[in-house]
Amino acid sequence: MSAGADGAWRIVEDDLSGAPIRALLEQHFAGMLANSPAESCHFLDFDGLRAGDVTFWSIHKGGELAGCGALKMLDAQHGEIKSMRTADAFLRQGVAARILGHIMTEARVRGLERLSLETGSGPAFEPALALYALHGFEECAPFADYKPDPFSRFMTRAL
Repeated sequence: MSAGADGAWRIVEDDLSGAPIRALLEQHFAGMLANSPAESCHFLDFDGLRAGDVTFWSIHKGGELAGCGALKMLDAQHGEIKSMRTADAFLRQGVAARILGHIMTEARVRGLERLSLETGSGPAFEPALALYALHGFEECAPFADYKPDPFSRFMTRAL
């Protein structure tokens, strides 16, 4: 795995047009569907990630795609984290923490007071739940249009 000339991490707003990001998102969609019933999967598809209320970023190390994440504006004070995913070659290298930190910083810059998320509840989601807890997210009731679901976990934090 090449890290490029300087090996630096780089986070960019992404238009979802590149083959590597589309492949990573297809893997993300498949992973959600493999670990939760379809009616309990709340990921945004490509069109949803391009909606006007969503900003999508990819993270790269050198020239390689390492992961992605998005911020969906729920209202002027509340945002939702969407589509956090780390590429397999970059697992356990701090990618998710970097993109989460970027999303949290961007939420603060936009003046948001709260950031929330929905994720799965099974063993496949334990690393994500641990990451969010480490960054100050706490379990909460369903928010926005979500309904209680045994396959969903909801978390939130003030900014």
